[in-house]
Amino acid sequence: MGDARASNAQPHHAPAASARVRGGPMGNTRFVAGLLVAAAATFGAARLVDNAYVFFAGYVVLQYIVLATAWNILGGYTGYVNFGTAAFFALGAYTTVALHKLVPLPLPVMMLAGGVISGAIGLGTGYLTLRLRGTFFSIATLAMAVVVQTLITNWSFVGGSRGAYIVRPEATPLFGLDYVQYLFLLMLGLSVIAVGVARAIEHSRLGYGFAAIRDDELAAEANGVPTLRLKLIATALSGGFMGMAGAPLPYYVTYLDPASGFSLSYAVNTIAMPLIGGTGSWLGPILGAVLLGTLQQVATVTISSALSLLLVGVLLVGFVVAAPRGIIGWFSR
Repeated sequence: MGDARASNAQPHHAPAASARVRGGPMGNTRFVAGLLVAAAATFGAARLVDNAYVFFAGYVVLQYIVLATAWNILGGYTGYVNFGTAAFFALGAYTTVALHKLVPLPLPVMMLAGGVISGAIGLGTGYLTLRLRGTFFSIATLAMAVVVQTLITNWSFVGGSRGAYIVRPEATPLFGLDYVQYLFLLMLGLSVIAVGVARAIEHSRLGYGFAAIRDDELAAEANGVPTLRLKLIATALSGGFMGMAGAPLPYYVTYLDPASGFSLSYAVNTIAMPLIGGTGSWLGPILGAVLLGTLQQVATVTISSALSLLLVGVLLVGFVVAAPRGIIGWFSR
């Protein structure tokens, strides 16, 4: 079965396939160690700047790194385009709102709970929709997002259409950090985990299965690849990371309503960033998120926040025309 996956994955992505062969537990350990060093350097540099807005804007960029990486697990590795990303993100956020009212827990625990719930919803959605393919699957995920938003809007316990206010704790568990810095650090840690998992998938037998599905699902099934099981794994992982990324949102904005939780910008950015960076590897979503996220934050401060989606649209059209395989594909053979 491994040979069948490799033969299906290599024709269009030979460099990535050869990289998977070189990957292994030791390589993954070194990679994660490198990520931790980079994360520590990023946090240290942000502290040295001594500007509160750096943490405020940096949180958004890190959030998009997690969302873009999560989308890429299903949309890039497996080839199933998910238009319902805002729903998984909002489910994580509203899980935090519900837990905050029921039993206030440490934020990392709420993030884990949001990931579990969004992952479970992703698994259930995948089971119902992954027998659909192509455009039909994408439309089904969009319909799922509309259903979830309607349910949340009519759920008075989490604020419904009125929204809900969240009061941040006065102190953080880490001495010397204000709450925005604490949120930045949590999202930085989550981005390390998400990127580490994505790279491990890319360099594993699971990655071969995903690539076989992406390149030719019918051929993969004919060669014995358990396509439905692999797609369910992809939807659960993708939804779980999106839910974890959304869980800290109520503490970041301090007021959450359906319009902000299910914002169109999350859905658009989460798809555009991997496409601009390149969906063939773990690095593409990071490049797209850093590029787009930084430009949007700069435009928000210097021009207007209303230009953020316009900026995404212009860049996306430009890259589709000039570099359809994204930044990674632009610089690769």
